[in-house]
Amino acid sequence: MKQIQEPSREIPVLAETDVLVIGSGPAGLSAALASAREGVDTMLIERFGCFGGNITQAMVGTISWYRSKKTVESGGIGTEFERRAKEMNASHQDPEGDGELLDTDMFKVVADRLVQEAGIVPILHCYTVGVIMEDNSIKGVITESKSGRQAILVKRVIDATGDADIAHYAGAACHQEPKAELMGVTTSFGCSGVDVDEFLAYIKANPSNLGDWASETTGKEDEIFSTFISEPFEKAMKAGEIPEGTTILGYWDALTDAGEALNINVAHTLGIDGTNVQDLTNAEMDGRQKVMMAVAALKKYTPGFQKARLRSLNSSLGVRETRKLVGEYVLTEENVKNLARFDDSIGIFPEFLDAYGVVTMPTTGRYFQVPYRILLPERVENLLVAGRSVSADKIAFAATRQMMCCTVTGQGAGVAAAISVKENSNCRQVDLLKVQEALKKQGVRIG
Repeated sequence: MKQIQEPSREIPVLAETDVLVIGSGPAGLSAALASAREGVDTMLIERFGCFGGNITQAMVGTISWYRSKKTVESGGIGTEFERRAKEMNASHQDPEGDGELLDTDMFKVVADRLVQEAGIVPILHCYTVGVIMEDNSIKGVITESKSGRQAILVKRVIDATGDADIAHYAGAACHQEPKAELMGVTTSFGCSGVDVDEFLAYIKANPSNLGDWASETTGKEDEIFSTFISEPFEKAMKAGEIPEGTTILGYWDALTDAGEALNINVAHTLGIDGTNVQDLTNAEMDGRQKVMMAVAALKKYTPGFQKARLRSLNSSLGVRETRKLVGEYVLTEENVKNLARFDDSIGIFPEFLDAYGVVTMPTTGRYFQVPYRILLPERVENLLVAGRSVSADKIAFAATRQMMCCTVTGQGAGVAAAISVKENSNCRQVDLLKVQEALKKQGVRIG
């Protein structure tokens, strides 16, 4: 690649803070709230114009679709998202499980309210593009925004970018699967003009189950209802209206009395590296083309959609998988499937796997503990990683990528960062008993 030499320059310091959280998806929002509630100065940076990450940008409100009566949850901020959303009329009945389906537009307002109540310093429309390092310890970050190039000086940083961007900039070891093996990205959309009663009658007459699309289950999942839909797209493909082999199939979620289908998640693009700007560009445009094919197929072949029209498109691709940290500990498939217990637990997560066609639903009360060490880079100090880029192997990632698990690692990171500031220890040496006690006080189940 051709290169140029950028001249050195002095840049202004935008702010100084105790804890800086970068990225405001389920992990980052949870981390910032947890940190601020421990009484330390906390700043939250987001590259887009609202908080919420994949919830508000990619229209993914299915934060707990896996939940059944016997599911055992960690509690904490993840379930608070559901409760506050319901209180603010910002959720819907989940057609697949016992959880609250978040209204992805209204959750922007819910997130604003939570941030303001906690006294977090918010920064929107701001990219983090570099780090300030001293003796393998992170001391600050470099940002770019409409205000220009600026620095933020910090005591602790939580990387909740989803892509391990900050860990990568800081030189921490990261891993990424080959591009051809990465999970696909999605362009979600909504429709108006839907005859909801007619559509639901069609679904009742033609029900889908998890076994219809999962390639590996424990057996108990095979007959569980799923909102999976493929028939209209298969018919359009057979008629030559959608090119053979096009990846259009997937799920629907909330339906409203106003005749809206709020999120239809069927337009997928494969072979995309979410850390590559050209790949992202190609996927955004490809996804929108597939959405138009999908809408046409729904109108022609799906009862209830005859008069439907495109209502909304996600603001940004739904990216499932990019870099993962190689941390002090790598959570394994064996840990998740065998209900692992850890002395450094920062929360629990149900035995729920969903990636690469592997599906395990938490219908029997089984769960594993989430260890603090999967947030810790091996060589970089005062940096924690939270969310889908924590340290996990390929199948364990099918659990850690889930939005509720992201809230667990986020809340754990926020509390640990705050306590390390208060006791003047780095993140690697923080008193974990104090962290666990603080998490319990914040409503988290540790074991």
